[in-house]
Amino acid sequence: MQNLIQNEAARVLSSDEKTMTFIHSPFCGTCHLARKMLTTLEEMYEKPLFKEMNASLHPSLMEHYRVESVPCLLITHKGEVLEKVYAFQSVPHMYEKIIPYL
Repeated sequence: MQNLIQNEAARVLSSDEKTMTFIHSPFCGTCHLARKMLTTLEEMYEKPLFKEMNASLHPSLMEHYRVESVPCLLITHKGEVLEKVYAFQSVPHMYEKIIPYL
């Protein structure tokens, strides 16, 4: 997963490509479990699939995209939200969520 800094985060979220961004907080235990699920998916595909953003470092982007809680998988295309996933139930569940965007 690639960590994003402020200006890069805004650019990535408005990219012409579909982007899957894992939004987390460093002190969130559930976020650590969610990260492991996403890492497993990246290992399955043998390539990076997700960008990563610390919610506490990007409050204006969290407000703009109306991210309600962490962990969140924010899927965007050209700055528009395609989907927000808050329930990281299992690796198979997340696999089904991301398939349409690969």
